[in-house]
Amino acid sequence: MRLSRPARVILGSVTVVILALVYIPLFVVFVNSFSTSTSLSWPPPGFTLEWWGKAFQSTGALNAVLTSVQVAIVATLVALVLGTLISLALQRFEFFGRDAVSLLVILPIALPGIITGIALNNFFRTMLGVPLSIWTVVIAHATFCIVTVFNNVIARLRRLGMNFEDASADLGAGLWTTFRLVTFPQLRSALFAGGLLAFALSFDEIIVTTFTAGSGVTTLPIFILDNMFRPNQAPVVSVIAVVLVLVSIIPIYFAQRLAGSEQSLK
Repeated sequence: MRLSRPARVILGSVTVVILALVYIPLFVVFVNSFSTSTSLSWPPPGFTLEWWGKAFQSTGALNAVLTSVQVAIVATLVALVLGTLISLALQRFEFFGRDAVSLLVILPIALPGIITGIALNNFFRTMLGVPLSIWTVVIAHATFCIVTVFNNVIARLRRLGMNFEDASADLGAGLWTTFRLVTFPQLRSALFAGGLLAFALSFDEIIVTTFTAGSGVTTLPIFILDNMFRPNQAPVVSVIAVVLVLVSIIPIYFAQRLAGSEQSLK
């Protein structure tokens, strides 16, 4: 379908406006990380690397980064295992309630974060009587990280079909051997892409984390929220925000490149 020239102009203008609204604030944060103003006045009166040095020497910021990385890694590993198993069960087997299970798996990513956070907080503290800790954060993050892995793996399984697995079974291979030598090699790139997206999703999550983190558990997004309005901390927070954006973009970029390269090979 070919669009008329007025339609292309309107569509292009709307696209530019939307992208500007998204990326100009990010650019401002990037510039403020080099500003000499402690109150982040605009335009910046000058530029300095002082805040970058202070940010990388901040014990609180470094501990928050370490906590976020630990939570993201464990949540991603849990999501990879459970997301893969659920995908195989829903795609390879017929059973009563399969569609309902599929909906329940995807639902956490669609629910507002505050709803998920309140529900998990009540579940841990009221129903289970479990004190909030870093492990409750891991479990909370895994609930929505599973969705990214699930979507990637089940999409790949639908494209693959069962011809190779049936051939492996005909040759006498068991379920585990078939999975290890036939299914898993074909799922590796989907698992890698899903894992990267899950890590990025967990690393910068704040709403669910706020409701499920115990005292003393400070992830990087929470550290930013707690310090952004403190005197003389705004430039340091801007530096940390820039680092957070970069850490979030990198896995998403590689996951997109991986998906794109697979499409070009087909």
